[in-house]
Amino acid sequence: MPQRAPAALHATPEARRARLLDILRERAVSYGDFTLASGRKSSYYIDARVVTLHHEGAHLIARAILDFLRAEGIEADAVGGLAIGADPIAGAIAALSHLEASPLSGFIVRKESKGHGTGRLIEGGLASGSRVVVVDDVITTGASTLAAIRAVEEFGCKVVAVTCVIDREEGGAQTLREYRFRPLFRVSELIDRGAART
Repeated sequence: MPQRAPAALHATPEARRARLLDILRERAVSYGDFTLASGRKSSYYIDARVVTLHHEGAHLIARAILDFLRAEGIEADAVGGLAIGADPIAGAIAALSHLEASPLSGFIVRKESKGHGTGRLIEGGLASGSRVVVVDDVITTGASTLAAIRAVEEFGCKVVAVTCVIDREEGGAQTLREYRFRPLFRVSELIDRGAART
């Protein structure tokens, strides 16, 4: 018996967004005592990779970003960002864009150039002069996303938009103010303020 197509394929953008928010709340948010990469303490932790690597989550994220680009009239040639947070997002977007005959190539910005082989900082065959969308899973201060932006700009590409799955609302939007930045969600939409002590 043939399987039915997932409901998300026929859902409205609003319904897909609501479903993605449910998945993020269920899978990506943990409450407790955590030390972030910055060394700061937090009463909640966002692990978006649990969702960016989830079959339905990856599809919904890719679809939401392509919807954003289309709605804003943003034309791009490639999508990618800093390893490893951006990797599954870029891959999902590239695959879905091919199915929709609006192809975007994917690329990965390494944290440092390889010490062997081609020694590349950017992987994926990105061409100089390309219009690119820089993506990330979670943006906190925006520093790592900005590093990816600088790398592709130095390579000769134009950054036409910047997006992420979750903005932790801790300065990232200000850091990226020179770019067309829009997150899919802000952390205030995800967390339970009662469970996340301030």
